[in-house]
Amino acid sequence: MAEKTILQKIVERGHYKFVDRVESWQEGVKLSCESLAATGYVSPDYYKQIVDCIEKYGPYVVFDHYVAMPHSQEGAEGAEKTAVGFMRVKEDVDFGKDEDGEQKIARLFFTLAAKDPNEHLDNMQQLMAIFTNEPLLDALMEANTPEDILKAEADFPPEEDF
Repeated sequence: MAEKTILQKIVERGHYKFVDRVESWQEGVKLSCESLAATGYVSPDYYKQIVDCIEKYGPYVVFDHYVAMPHSQEGAEGAEKTAVGFMRVKEDVDFGKDEDGEQKIARLFFTLAAKDPNEHLDNMQQLMAIFTNEPLLDALMEANTPEDILKAEADFPPEEDF
């Protein structure tokens, strides 16, 4: 049997959240960590390290197509297991401008917790395949249930090689 995809693991582990809006990007990061914290993959205050990193280095976690990948530095305190959490926000979350003056906006959060370097690398490779699949990202932006996540992946499977 084929190994589960990152989106299947997210659904199976309950590492997802659907919200309409957040007050700030900081609240967005906190909420995006809640499903990981609820299952013991990260400590309850793990999100604070991510917020600190973004405040220090700028919105480096925000990519094109409304995708944010909140994460802390390698070996961060509070990452108990390796996993990815998913959160869809209906309204734009403004992370401010990057060093080039570009406004960084996100609606899809893929929050990383890294303990096992090999598993983390595999997660990163799968996430890159998702981030380059615009129809899949568009479908995920409309997701309201875990079933919607799996249907989006079934309808627009990420490429294995990119």
